[in-house]
Amino acid sequence: MTTDADPTVEQRIELGVELLAHLEDDSLSLAETLDRIETVTTDPAITREILDTADMRGIIDREDGVVHTRSGEFVSLEADVVKREGDFTCRRCNASLSTGHFIVFDSAEHGPFGSSCIRKVTGRDD
Repeated sequence: MTTDADPTVEQRIELGVELLAHLEDDSLSLAETLDRIETVTTDPAITREILDTADMRGIIDREDGVVHTRSGEFVSLEADVVKREGDFTCRRCNASLSTGHFIVFDSAEHGPFGSSCIRKVTGRDD
């Protein structure tokens, strides 16, 4: 998120659900799913709410430690990701960045990410 104010719990939940709705992977282990969600929040209660909300909305199915995605929507690295020059820290790996990649969702922008982490978060690299 690129706003100066901390996002509300509801905003974090919506962003997390939207992130799960746009994963390219058909299925992920719970650990891989949590790796993606941790770019939004590390709060266990919010993480649980993101998973529960995504499940209730039919975006994911959870079974035996595996999360199956069902939305079929993907992030286009060309159309849905903007790059900005500046002094950033990657939300996934905490590396210093001079170019930040931000995913533009309906609910908010999510980032910054480095060039390899943006691919990991969206499911383009394993």
